[in-house]
Amino acid sequence: MTVSAFTRLLRVLDLEEKQGWRNRGVIGGLQAMGERWAKDAREEEANLQIVEVVLTLMVHYETASPGARPEVAEKMRRVVSGDIEDIVTLLQTVVETPAEANEWTEEADDGNNMAYEESFPPPEPTHIARERVRQQQAAANRNPRDLQAAPTVLPGVGSATAEQLARLGINQVADLLWHLPVRHEDFSQLRTIDKLQPGEQVTVVANLWDLKERKISMKREMVQGILADGTGTLHATWWSKYVRNQLTIGSTMRFSGKVGLYMGQKTLDNPVFEDLDDDMVATGRLSPVYGLTEGLTSKRLRNMIRQVVEEYAHFMADPLPKPLRDEYQLPELATALQQIHFPDSQELLDAARRRLAFEEFFYIQLGVQQRRRELQQTKAQPLESDAALIERFTTALPFALTGAQIRVFDEIAQDLRRGVPMTRLVQGDVGSGKTAVAAGAMWIAASNGAQSALLAPTQILAEQHYRSISKLLSTLTRGDGAPITVALLTGRVTGAERERVLEALRGGAIDVVVGTTALIQEQVEFSNLAFVVVDEQHRFGVEQRGVLRNKAARQPHLLVMSATPIPRSLALTIYGDLDVSVINEMPPGRIPVKTRFFRPGERERLYNFLRREAKEGRQAFIIYPLVEESEKLDVGAAVEAHERLSKEVFADLRLALLHGRMTGAEKDEIMRAFAAGEYDVLVSTSVIEVGIDVPNASLIIIEDAERFGLAQLHQFRGRVGRGQHASYCALISKAENVDAEARLHVLEATNDGFELAEKDMELRGPGDFLGTRQSGLPDLRIAHLSDVATLTLAREAAQNLFARDPFLNQYPQLEKQVRRFWRGQGDVN
Repeated sequence: MTVSAFTRLLRVLDLEEKQGWRNRGVIGGLQAMGERWAKDAREEEANLQIVEVVLTLMVHYETASPGARPEVAEKMRRVVSGDIEDIVTLLQTVVETPAEANEWTEEADDGNNMAYEESFPPPEPTHIARERVRQQQAAANRNPRDLQAAPTVLPGVGSATAEQLARLGINQVADLLWHLPVRHEDFSQLRTIDKLQPGEQVTVVANLWDLKERKISMKREMVQGILADGTGTLHATWWSKYVRNQLTIGSTMRFSGKVGLYMGQKTLDNPVFEDLDDDMVATGRLSPVYGLTEGLTSKRLRNMIRQVVEEYAHFMADPLPKPLRDEYQLPELATALQQIHFPDSQELLDAARRRLAFEEFFYIQLGVQQRRRELQQTKAQPLESDAALIERFTTALPFALTGAQIRVFDEIAQDLRRGVPMTRLVQGDVGSGKTAVAAGAMWIAASNGAQSALLAPTQILAEQHYRSISKLLSTLTRGDGAPITVALLTGRVTGAERERVLEALRGGAIDVVVGTTALIQEQVEFSNLAFVVVDEQHRFGVEQRGVLRNKAARQPHLLVMSATPIPRSLALTIYGDLDVSVINEMPPGRIPVKTRFFRPGERERLYNFLRREAKEGRQAFIIYPLVEESEKLDVGAAVEAHERLSKEVFADLRLALLHGRMTGAEKDEIMRAFAAGEYDVLVSTSVIEVGIDVPNASLIIIEDAERFGLAQLHQFRGRVGRGQHASYCALISKAENVDAEARLHVLEATNDGFELAEKDMELRGPGDFLGTRQSGLPDLRIAHLSDVATLTLAREAAQNLFARDPFLNQYPQLEKQVRRFWRGQGDVN
């Protein structure tokens, strides 16, 4: 219902009376609303003489003293209510200065009483003054030791609140400083209601005219309010009934939120609000949004953090040396913490983020520099090779190495000749030939009488490596004329066979062992382990990798093989202490896989295409995100899909099912049978992501493709296109999300794994990219590994500082912080 201009004015005057005639009922005072009010009144065809009188009274109200304003307001009430017959006479009396005003002014001139001056702000409300004094006194009593105290030292924080904070990982006062906002809402734009535009995030200063509750379900209620500021009205909606207890009809407050439009009426949905006299914490500024837990409201946590920032941030010692901060233009820590929580501007927020991100990258780089130096101080067995030895290997291969493979092989051979341990990362796209290069290094080790071990993440991948390495080394012999011996050691190698392998490893009869985590068990001992290959490194915990390296008398040379290309930022962080080799050339004859994006409605076309491929003797994969159907997720599941496809869609074809809940033996048997051509279609979950080599497979259909990352989809795509036949990858998605769809179109556009890896990291972040928390990288509070610019600067700063002072003796605070940052992370390698 539209409120008339006259009614709106009467409500403003009522508000003025409640607030003590301070002329703060509307933004800018009563005179400021005059022009818009008059326009509305004229449009309502009000008496023009009355409108002119009211406008004159508004001006007079502005200049009158608080003592004189009630009389002016009463005249306005009488005019708009029609109680005065002779309006012209009233207009003449209005322009004369009221007696009360003259008396007040004369008293002021005499100096007997303090004059009220409009140039001075109104007195601070008592409750605000008391709170300010309390905060000042509390801040004076704080000391740095309180940072390590439980949050219960803060006023108003009891055991119940402390339990809620603990669920957020906040156990000390200092933890509140490091509970950083997940984002900021920009409420810094102050607008009058008539200037609001839908979609804007704004703050309005308005009077709460009305408030009512409305039931929307059996257990839920909403609260609706009408806000007004003299330029118009605005509807506000809150979805919690408890808001009702925090709002008072007639109060003027700051309201911040996103402007909407409902049936032509401007709205604010769930706005935050603060009293006009309170400091701007949640409104009128860049307002922080924090991660919450049940029972802890945004307002409570925000005010708690505000208090801690004001009273404790200055106690935080800055670990970064001042010369370094000056060189890279970084604010000090206390300032950065203040601005990351409650920024005074977007520029200061950006500077705070950059400082804190730089700091985290700096600690990472110092940590990997220290580990690299420690490793280089250890000894490794030199593994000699010459051109003739390398040529024996390359000529024995059933194919020619690419130029990139030869270059990387030479880099590895040079490292192996040294007496310090090699730590090298070899990365390349799917099918680029990393295993052949690793086999060449194993040949060099065997020729020097040393043993090699390859650690694979899964049974299937271990067996595939065992078969391929055995084949690559089958025609070669050691210096004593004995053939190269390759063994497999996994959890399913048991009994007498396991004992035979363990004994042969101890005695040196085995040159190369390929295995899973069974390789790192206590019973496994080597005669002379000098070379270790870790495939799919990010699938192993750092402790597991360290155990395998500790099984050698001297530090073994380490080669890490990445299954997919690694973004540059990861190469500088997680693998920051490894030398990096890149195989950026594919073997000749590989036919690029054609990739297309489909909607669910096009599925039948794909099924018909699959039938044609099967008739020509080809095989296909169909991938689903889940093993079994879920009530919570509307995505495909392999078990139900296998049953339906077998009976209803492909009754004439042979379908197999593969998923992670099967035993290892069951999975191996299914894969063996599929590779042998005993099935036409393999319905599977993501367990086929790596390690499955079926040259006859020409089609892979991926259901709910948006559920997977780009790097993972690229791995799936690598399961086909391994033979001489044209191959296809179909991405089926019902996602309406623009970003998800754009991600799938990226996969359509390129087969370049390096380009996809960078894009995937940018879109999903390092945790999702790696697929596990066991990356060896400490948790990052604010830095993003996609921020290569800041990472590069931090790396440069760390290298320069480390060159001058590798033990950080001149910077004890920094040394302590780096140790704490890396605590429990173990060996990065």
